[in-house]
Amino acid sequence: MTLLQRDLAVFDLETTGVDVRTARIVTACIAVLDASGTVVSRRDWLADPGVEIPEGAAAIHGITTERARAEGRPAAEVVAEIVAELHARLSAGLPLVVYNAPYDLSLLRFEAERHGVAPLVDPAPVVDPLVIDKAVDRYRKGKRTLEAAAAHYGVALDGAHDAGVDAIAAGHVARAIVAAHAAKVPDTLDELHTQQAAWHEQQASSFEDYMRTQRDQHFTADRGWPVRH
Repeated sequence: MTLLQRDLAVFDLETTGVDVRTARIVTACIAVLDASGTVVSRRDWLADPGVEIPEGAAAIHGITTERARAEGRPAAEVVAEIVAELHARLSAGLPLVVYNAPYDLSLLRFEAERHGVAPLVDPAPVVDPLVIDKAVDRYRKGKRTLEAAAAHYGVALDGAHDAGVDAIAAGHVARAIVAAHAAKVPDTLDELHTQQAAWHEQQASSFEDYMRTQRDQHFTADRGWPVRH
């Protein structure tokens, strides 16, 4: 059964920053899309991250420190529930779609450790549309953000940087990439998971080489997929 023919779990976080080691979860969404793309289940979370939400982050996802404190639930509870929900979906055999998986899944791992929650261990199979898109259409010009990928593949994305909107759009983008580049994508989910790890390593090496020759000879790219080393 291909990615186009099965249910998908989709996941996205909105957070306080870009450093996976220090940023905190603000909002999250885990949903399930059936083979037609219909959302058949969905859970959303709003956390009080326990720290100030920088104005720059709030401007992106719309959640201020004041709102998170007033309406959000304790971060430890939210993190535990997210981990449990992802574990349940993966245990049920659903592939997990995460756009730029090493960001969300690594940040979740650090949050789990911070709050004494057993983290996800070697989540699989994960489908990362960003990694796949870079591999199957390597020389396309322009940005590789979710918004750019959605536009390129004809996927509606209204209200980007809402965890639910982004998670669901990532699922649709994943299917669109597979449909457009079927000959370049492995047939099984296990093979696809393994291939994405190899693709990500190649992409990290290429980026590292570019940065070292053009900007910083000591630059080191982040390694590890779907969770950073």
